[in-house]
Amino acid sequence: MKIAIIGYGRMGKMVEQAAIARGHKIVAKFDVDNNANGEGLTTESLAGADVAIDFSVPEAVMPNIHKLLALGVPTVVGATGWYDKLDEVKALVAANDGALVWAANFSIGVNLFFKVVRYAAELFARFDQYDPFIIEHHHKFKLDAPSGTAFVIERQMRESYGDRTPKSLSIRAGYQPGMHEVGFDSEADSLSFSHTARSRQGFAVGAVVAAEMIINRKGCFEFPELLFAEKDS
Repeated sequence: MKIAIIGYGRMGKMVEQAAIARGHKIVAKFDVDNNANGEGLTTESLAGADVAIDFSVPEAVMPNIHKLLALGVPTVVGATGWYDKLDEVKALVAANDGALVWAANFSIGVNLFFKVVRYAAELFARFDQYDPFIIEHHHKFKLDAPSGTAFVIERQMRESYGDRTPKSLSIRAGYQPGMHEVGFDSEADSLSFSHTARSRQGFAVGAVVAAEMIINRKGCFEFPELLFAEKDS
């Protein structure tokens, strides 16, 4: 598989390593120097690319998606901070008969964690004495808060809690790759579940796995829809 990487920072470089380790080839790399406002994404610059993986910055995501879908390039979006435009993206994918997979977090462990959180919320929502909460801690360089992962966690918990919004805390300090904790606290006791990333490697490998899955599909997918499709059937 031939891959174009958009956003060649720390995550982009890790995606490159993960892709090569899985036998794929990097045919193009884009960053702010050669892709301001998506202008670097052309038929010529993407020649030979089977798929694009975007780990750019929030403000660059929409211009990149517009260009990639118009050019017919299946797209993996790992950048966060753009989810208020999700309905627009779904419409763009449909209008272009394109293929796109997105995730707040491409770590396979985190996506398993999401399943645990959803089930726990279903159980605890039946007991009003337990207050739900979310804590997430990331390195001081992360631009968005709360994290995209916390966004998905809250969305899943709302399926059970409705308008009873879980209290949320975001920490931006130090060099933590990513920690998410979900808890349920009462006067009598407290229960919590957490996921801690040891490095960004899990995000990178998951994004490459997503690229392998999207390449022969059409439509807009959230990563778990593909990741668990066969396992849940």
